[in-house]
Amino acid sequence: MKKSLLGLSFLGITFLFFVSATKKIEVAPKSQATVSTVISADSIYNQHINTLYADLKLKEKGLALTVFEKALTGFYNIRQLGLVPNKSILTIADFDQLSTKKRLYIIDLQQKTLLLNTWVAHGQNSGGDEANVFSNINNSFSSSLGFYLTGEVYRGVHGKSLKLDGLDEGFNSNARTRSIVVHGAAYVSEGTIKALGRLGRSQGCPAVATEVADKVIQTIEDKTVLFINKSDEKYHSKYLNETLAANFANDQMLDSQFD
Repeated sequence: MKKSLLGLSFLGITFLFFVSATKKIEVAPKSQATVSTVISADSIYNQHINTLYADLKLKEKGLALTVFEKALTGFYNIRQLGLVPNKSILTIADFDQLSTKKRLYIIDLQQKTLLLNTWVAHGQNSGGDEANVFSNINNSFSSSLGFYLTGEVYRGVHGKSLKLDGLDEGFNSNARTRSIVVHGAAYVSEGTIKALGRLGRSQGCPAVATEVADKVIQTIEDKTVLFINKSDEKYHSKYLNETLAANFANDQMLDSQFD
């Protein structure tokens, strides 16, 4: 009887060991496959960014790849949240560049076209030729960093203007109450640069030249993404999630293959 019980115990232990080993063998390949999928997705996304950057010839226009990557990542994050309708317009104001540079870029991502590259002013308390001070506080007369959604068009003291909604809490979320808008201004001109050695400055608005203001506003109005950049270690955003951006962009690319 004891021998029979020992035999049964041995068989039971052997069976459990076999089941455990089998489970380990099954789990390992799945885990590896998941890792490979993530790596593959990231790789495809990086290739997508580099290809778009090259096709748009943004390097030749003075925009750094790292800035474009941030702006594009935010665009895809905002799109996947459903905050932007089916519009492919992305606008970048790159305050890493001096005001004398044409540092505003309006891009049609779907058509892979740089629609406009022009001057844009920063706030008078953000700095001289270089913008290096930013604020979200009322009456600060400073620019605010981060992602915005464009709003409605209205006519104000600067003529046709475009309201903005700041999406980054603590960085630009007071844009509406501060009346931070896109508008035309005479001080955004080549003549001002020649006279002062820099552009004129706004009260915090991303102001553009009067002769292109209507075109800028008409192109980017009604819920498109605007990103105001400065490579500032204090700035951070929930919209810079590269994993979400990569997944959304890859899904979009896959869908377009079957259109």
